[in-house]
Amino acid sequence: MGPAIQLSLMAETADDRVFRKVFRRLIFFLFILLVVSHMDRINIAFAALTMNEDLGLSAAAFGMSVTVFYAAYALFEIPSNLMLAKVGARLWIARIMITWGLASAATMLAVGMWSLYGIRTLVGIAEAGFLPGILLYLTYWFPRTCRARANALFIMGIPATIAIASTLSGFILQMDGFLGLVGWRWLFLLEGLPAVILGITCLFYLVDGPAHANWLTKDEKREIASRLERDRALEENVLTKRSILSQLGSRNVVLLSAAYFGLVTSLNANSTWVPQIVQGVAHGASYVVIGLLTALPALLTVALTPVWGASSDRRNERAWHLRIAMLLAAIGWIAVIAVDLPVVRYLGLIFVAMGSFCGLLTFWTFPASAAILSPNARPAGIALINCIGIGGGSAIGPLVIGYLKDLTGSFTSGLVYVVVMLIMGMICVTLVAAPTHAATSIPSPRAA
Repeated sequence: MGPAIQLSLMAETADDRVFRKVFRRLIFFLFILLVVSHMDRINIAFAALTMNEDLGLSAAAFGMSVTVFYAAYALFEIPSNLMLAKVGARLWIARIMITWGLASAATMLAVGMWSLYGIRTLVGIAEAGFLPGILLYLTYWFPRTCRARANALFIMGIPATIAIASTLSGFILQMDGFLGLVGWRWLFLLEGLPAVILGITCLFYLVDGPAHANWLTKDEKREIASRLERDRALEENVLTKRSILSQLGSRNVVLLSAAYFGLVTSLNANSTWVPQIVQGVAHGASYVVIGLLTALPALLTVALTPVWGASSDRRNERAWHLRIAMLLAAIGWIAVIAVDLPVVRYLGLIFVAMGSFCGLLTFWTFPASAAILSPNARPAGIALINCIGIGGGSAIGPLVIGYLKDLTGSFTSGLVYVVVMLIMGMICVTLVAAPTHAATSIPSPRAA
């Protein structure tokens, strides 16, 4: 073995050790933050099992309560991400969590349709920028070659949340009448306050970047800076000569925004309507059983996502991993729509969860590519793509599905809409992938 090869192996070992240390320090904590974040988004889906009747909400009116949350979230998305880049991740993520936790807990005070809409709008404003902010924060720590795995371990928090929240929410709803409060009011209170506690913890635990991390040695800080600088050097291309505004309006950003619209439509339908779909499949089941049945697809997804992310990184391949995941989700929704057998419909829900979340973790490797956005354009670009996806898929989707449910008495037509959006997303990913394949296939430093 020659000296150059020995030196390369030594560098690789040191490199792995540094990033494993960063994984251990950051990813688990960020995972917890995302669990609490997504819990505050989806608890309204379980609250709907009893809240809709108490507040006199139709399916369309309930869908609107989800829509106003995501509309407010989307409107404040880009300003929030730009503020994170300006004031630092530690302070801004803490602010997001504290304010949204208080607003989410306040949902227990809703007394009718309009008060519910007002409070959910405040929750959306408070939480705006959290997910894209964290994804941007990860780019401060992890180079391109291990970003899908970092995204996977973080985004794994979303299906994990569904599993945890589904089980927990079923039990909390059983508290109906305790201390004079109905179950859904307890749900918002008990699942909102943890965000406030964790937001305060962020002020002491997070740092704005590797240079501020006193838990890293000087050599480890230099190693991380070197790897990130190597990525930036590889990204010195024609994009750096274009203005940020022109990059935000580019063909690829528009296509990725449309693709994310389709993917988020599936993700939101999975988070918002599945408890009610499961209730229809498991006639007469208790809230606890409905929670457990909703949790199982999410638990299986938690097991799959890190494998999917590792496969994408190992092959340095993104487009097929994303398209196959979206296709799996579409097949799952078709099974829910087209088959009357409860077992097959439930299997379809498992496919939906696996496909939607594996697609999500792979999707976010695209905006971080040198062929899509330059480093200076990424804070605004990631926020814009997420804004369109959230504003469209999560704001429009619940309203469409709820309206069609009221109109037809069934989820079928609404879920057909979800399948169409997924197919549109796959087409957009294909259009992005073809001309950018060469640009995104930058050789790994280890292979050089």
